[in-house]
Amino acid sequence: MEIPERLDRLTDQQARQLCQELRERIIDSVSRTGGHLASNLGVVELTVAIHRVFDLNVDRLVFDVGHQCYAHKILTGRAGLMDTLRQFGGLSGFPKPREHRSDAFIAGHASNAVSVALGMARARSLTGENYQVMALMGDGAMTGGLSFEGLSNAGQSGEAMIVILNDNGMSITRNVGGVASHLARQRLKPQYLHMKKIYRRITSHGPVGRAVYRFTHRAKKLVKDALLTGSVFEDMGFTYLGPVDGHDVARLTQLLQYARELNCPVLLHVKTVKGKGYIPAEQEPDRFHGVGAFRQEDGAALSAGGKQTFSGVFGQTMCELARDRGEVCAITAAMQSGTGLDEFARQYPNRFFDVGIAEEHAASMAAGLAKQHALPVFAVYSTFLQRAYDMLIHDVAIQGLHVVFAVDRAGLVGEDGETHHGVFDVAYLGSVPGMRILCPANFAELRAMLRHAVLELTGPVAVRYPKGGEGALKTPCGTQGACVVRQGADLTLISYGTMINETLTAAQLLQERGVSAQVLKLNSIVPLDMDAIALCVERTGGRMLVAEECADSGCVGRRILSELALRGQRCSRPVLANLGDRFVQHGSVDQLRALCGIDGKSLCKRAMEVMPHG
Repeated sequence: MEIPERLDRLTDQQARQLCQELRERIIDSVSRTGGHLASNLGVVELTVAIHRVFDLNVDRLVFDVGHQCYAHKILTGRAGLMDTLRQFGGLSGFPKPREHRSDAFIAGHASNAVSVALGMARARSLTGENYQVMALMGDGAMTGGLSFEGLSNAGQSGEAMIVILNDNGMSITRNVGGVASHLARQRLKPQYLHMKKIYRRITSHGPVGRAVYRFTHRAKKLVKDALLTGSVFEDMGFTYLGPVDGHDVARLTQLLQYARELNCPVLLHVKTVKGKGYIPAEQEPDRFHGVGAFRQEDGAALSAGGKQTFSGVFGQTMCELARDRGEVCAITAAMQSGTGLDEFARQYPNRFFDVGIAEEHAASMAAGLAKQHALPVFAVYSTFLQRAYDMLIHDVAIQGLHVVFAVDRAGLVGEDGETHHGVFDVAYLGSVPGMRILCPANFAELRAMLRHAVLELTGPVAVRYPKGGEGALKTPCGTQGACVVRQGADLTLISYGTMINETLTAAQLLQERGVSAQVLKLNSIVPLDMDAIALCVERTGGRMLVAEECADSGCVGRRILSELALRGQRCSRPVLANLGDRFVQHGSVDQLRALCGIDGKSLCKRAMEVMPHG
């Protein structure tokens, strides 16, 4: 498709045609690369309208979450790269300032856009620069408390900024009958907006004018508070515009032009349809939120489905636990399907709690449940659990409450990239006193460890497991401690979780090179079975390699070295193979493991360095 150089010069008809072409391009690209489809199709007209009114190389648009940025990427010179979307070395699926200057801020998590945008607006005031600031947030982000913190402060700030609320299903507050709908339509008419600007200009001069404005404003507010949806935002200090049809590109353009001229905090409430323009996505927006490659004709997935995953096994085991124990309940933060809890929610609706994008609240609520003798399991992606670190310490750990954290997507997650990789939980969970961390390597171990965590342990427990399926090692090795899964005499390879499969591959490659490698699998990384570790390392002459799919800082390997040193046990040239001190880009997990030097071949090469002749 051909992108016009100046979108502000498009006629309304040309803008509508551009929207149609954008939809076709997004559907075509995502059908081949996978990605977020429904959310992107829902904001096509809104994105075009924003680009018609603002210069995003100068003006700042902060996305919330950012999985609705595909049209924006196409409009900013990246249309030719859409075939590389979410692929190794290609376009990110989220806004990325390093990728293009029109991407104002990185956006992979939710609810922070208003706070970030307010910071930008205040920086503009401090430096005396001239640019517009916007925050584009979905209604889902409104379930996160940070959104309201930002809105409250932004409304009171008086800073000129526009918050665009993309409402694709959530009713913020209930309108009252036909009168409210009529008034909402009237106050969005061009004539009304034009007269309002003139009225504000006239009454802004002189004490009499200002007194008249204050009187009429108070009288109007009394009526609006009773009838219109905007009152909650206007109470915060915003000028509220909406709701408006989010698929009327001409009307959106008019309102954004008006909002820009108001020079104050403005909230534009836009009603959209997720999946707009692609029937399968409109009918099943949840299924088409994040998808793999699919057939455009009917939306059918191209890859074979039905493969068992760690998330699926977790959900099945939770149903079994709930059947056995009436105190078991499940909590998730807007990730019911992603964490495998669909069936649990169907079978045990009174014991299933989806709190929205509010991980802090979820952790604190879990603490309350545990304090009153329930058995709460909080299923959460590793990268999102980061938000709840304070509650984990203050509300759960200090009191030693028995909350089980089912940490999904632990390790590299692939195509969503650095904002979504679960590579920091090893460090931050390991820093919490009283925390236990179990690491299943296969489905059988996940079932056993989850039952052990819920029914047999006390205090806070984390069970961490990766995205996707199990590897070659399917024999369970217990629920805690450590176990030797391959005998060897020359050096010890230590790992945990599904990384054990890479160490076993490395051991086989080493054998082909005449090196006998012992492989030690850690079932628990907190606490560590140091007796077993020390014995294994001693047997192999102090030669050791620890392989992990986590950041270097706070990794298990450093803890092992520290503990061995405290015991006075010498290691001969130990090697720590992990992700290092960096953020890892997007790509397939296999590609990223090879990039970071933690795949089987790389581990074999690193292990040879441990050997005397290495």
